[in-house]
Amino acid sequence: MPDTPPAAPSDPAGWLRARVAELEARNARLRQAAADRDELAAAQLASERARADSLAVQVAALAAQVEELQRLLGKDSSNSSRPPSSDSPYTKKPKDRSLRGRSGRKPGKQPGAQSSTLEQSGSPDNTVECGPAACGCCGHGLADVPAAWLQKRQVFEAASPPPPVVTEYQILAKQCPGCGETSTGLAPAGVTGRVQYGPRVHASTALAVCANYLPVARAGKLVAALTGVSVSAGFTATIRGKAAARLGPFMDQVRVLLHAAGVLYADETPARVAGHLHYVHVACTEFLTAMHTGDRTKEAIDAGGVLPGYAGTIVRDGYKGYEHLTGALHAWCGAQYAEPGIMRNGFARVAGAACRGGAGSDAGWEEFCIITGSRGRRERGQAGGTVPAWCEEGSSARARVL
Repeated sequence: MPDTPPAAPSDPAGWLRARVAELEARNARLRQAAADRDELAAAQLASERARADSLAVQVAALAAQVEELQRLLGKDSSNSSRPPSSDSPYTKKPKDRSLRGRSGRKPGKQPGAQSSTLEQSGSPDNTVECGPAACGCCGHGLADVPAAWLQKRQVFEAASPPPPVVTEYQILAKQCPGCGETSTGLAPAGVTGRVQYGPRVHASTALAVCANYLPVARAGKLVAALTGVSVSAGFTATIRGKAAARLGPFMDQVRVLLHAAGVLYADETPARVAGHLHYVHVACTEFLTAMHTGDRTKEAIDAGGVLPGYAGTIVRDGYKGYEHLTGALHAWCGAQYAEPGIMRNGFARVAGAACRGGAGSDAGWEEFCIITGSRGRRERGQAGGTVPAWCEEGSSARARVL
């Protein structure tokens, strides 16, 4: 339909009414088209906003996941409870953060400290005179001329290993002339084989293998070079077990002293024993250490002979295998729970353990210590009091922050 109006008819009023109706209809169509367009635009905008909000949520979730993965990848035995055996051999280990401050002293020997300088011996084993044979000026012989002065210079040298001392014990059998009975002599205690190594060879081999952690083959070569006795690889490999078997009385005394200590540190870590996965259990103080191997059950924990019946303070991680030791005060090592999220979860787990440990009391109350700070360092908590928590059994408990 053309936009230009048609020619005016013979009836102007009727033509105007028809023209107005036509324009109103056209205006209504335009308004409807504009409304439809605005509604479509609003729907598209709402869809884009919803899509943007969904993408923002996904980006936030992925960022949190990346942050968590980076945190897990950055964990090792120095900043978490993971054992050193789980550390990657291809990553550079961070330097230990020492808690010691600077003393202001220069490195080396301090003024007034005891000296360890090598001094000359008053009775040397050998003396060698180094005199001139002739005068350096005229060439006159000086063999019979006494020395005008001398200077002593001594060299301390290791002696060559002596040949091994072989002692033969001859076991004699004698027949009694009176009754005719034959009696046999007895060898000294420990002399059981036709050929064997003596106590000093055993001690030297144990020193190389156990105290200095040398491999079996290298330890055997070192013992041969220092003592002059060639030991076999099989003998060197069994020396650790022989040395450990002689530590029974010593370890019994260590367990007695550990059981009497006021504070013990207990932990377990996986290790390979005889080709299988076991756990090395340790109970120690600053000066005493007792270790044994086994699984991770409470029976294996008690097999060390230190923790059963212990009434002091046990500093440990959150492993539930220690919860049967209800006679002791349990302190959590903050070095393994330094992150705030882990500490918050730790309070809840400590509260649950407190309820189980104090079920026989009137109100089910028990106090558990939380030791905060890295590497066992004690630091004051923010509140310094008791933190309420809800127990698994529904009663109350409190954890004391030291």
